[in-house]
Amino acid sequence: MKKIGILGGTSAASTLLYYETITSGYTEQFNDFAYPEILLYSVSFQQFVDWQRGGEWDQMAEEMVRIFKILAVAGADFGLIASNTFNRLITQVAPQSPIPLLSIIDPTATAIKEQNISTVGLLGTMITMKEPFYCDGLRAHGLTTLLPAEEDQQSIHQTIYRELVRGRINRDSKAKMLRVIARLVEQGAEGIILGCTEIPLLINSADCEIPLFDTARLHAQAALRCALDPEAKITFQ
Repeated sequence: MKKIGILGGTSAASTLLYYETITSGYTEQFNDFAYPEILLYSVSFQQFVDWQRGGEWDQMAEEMVRIFKILAVAGADFGLIASNTFNRLITQVAPQSPIPLLSIIDPTATAIKEQNISTVGLLGTMITMKEPFYCDGLRAHGLTTLLPAEEDQQSIHQTIYRELVRGRINRDSKAKMLRVIARLVEQGAEGIILGCTEIPLLINSADCEIPLFDTARLHAQAALRCALDPEAKITFQ
């Protein structure tokens, strides 16, 4: 069984979901507790936020490479970045990483196509929604992505950073996000990508009539499959 290396802490709230999903998913499948070994490097999130705000992506990428080298020395067989936003750097980091990296976009796209959906709405941070890496990654899988209006993007971004990454759940923010989802459905979205690993803290499948794709959970489930299958394809290596 392969060891999983997680670059986490971005934020702490969502990193907990990764650990819980991997360990409980194994136990549910096999009815024992021999789940994969998990090596977690929880970063100082403030440093990553500062780099992001300053557009210092190269510095962030260098730090990610350093972390994956540490995880490799510690025994990790493959790694993942427990964040949608910071998967922006995976194509830059992977060639320098000593272990292969598992993208968050690919398992999300696979889950969408398994439901015969071709058009999805995308919720996330401003980086995830506005920069091309996410939509381009989905397009490579034949998927069309719809984005919220500019004002709605700002509202979602503020909810993520002012509330969700701090573990704060606000009913008004939930109502606003559900209205954004309704507008995307009116535009033709057949499903919604919860493209920030913190959004599932606020919204879940019981809140909507159309499918929601929880990227954090899908990423963690893919990591478990890779750990269990010696022949599993890992996206970037």
